Amino acid sequence: MAALAFNIDEAYEPNAHEIEAAGNAARALSRVDSSRPIHITVEGAGEDVISLPSGVFNSIVKMLVEIGNGHAVTVVPVQAELTTSQAADLLNMSRPHLIKLLERGDLPFRMVGTHRKLLGRDVLTYRSRMDAARHDALQGMADLDQEAGLFDDHATFDRP
Repeated sequence: MAALAFNIDEAYEPNAHEIEAAGNAARALSRVDSSRPIHITVEGAGEDVISLPSGVFNSIVKMLVEIGNGHAVTVVPVQAELTTSQAADLLNMSRPHLIKLLERGDLPFRMVGTHRKLLGRDVLTYRSRMDAARHDALQGMADLDQEAGLFDDHATFDRP
């Protein structure tokens, strides 16, 4: 079974007005109880009510948060096949470094002729693992600083 193709060049780049609007929407929607389906009324279309499952609603809010922070966004289906360039872009690393990770066995891939293809799911899982490891390492360093008395809650810094 062939996986879906994915084009990272289709990422949505928001303008200044859209960044502000998305930030406002994200703040408003993040206060909604998303533990159950969300019902949204669409104005101008006969006042239709749309029901969104909580997972879909939370994904939309996350996308709005990213746009509100000025970041380009795109939707990557987890079953999409990515090229090494696309995967490297998603992981914010160079393509040669990604190739080293693939050859070391850190990420699964398949060969299509002479090209390596990665599943979006695998790339996103790897990114989550690396984010968690980075967080744990930073927390460990902060804990060591705290134990050594190097952390000061009341530190002030003079700006030049």
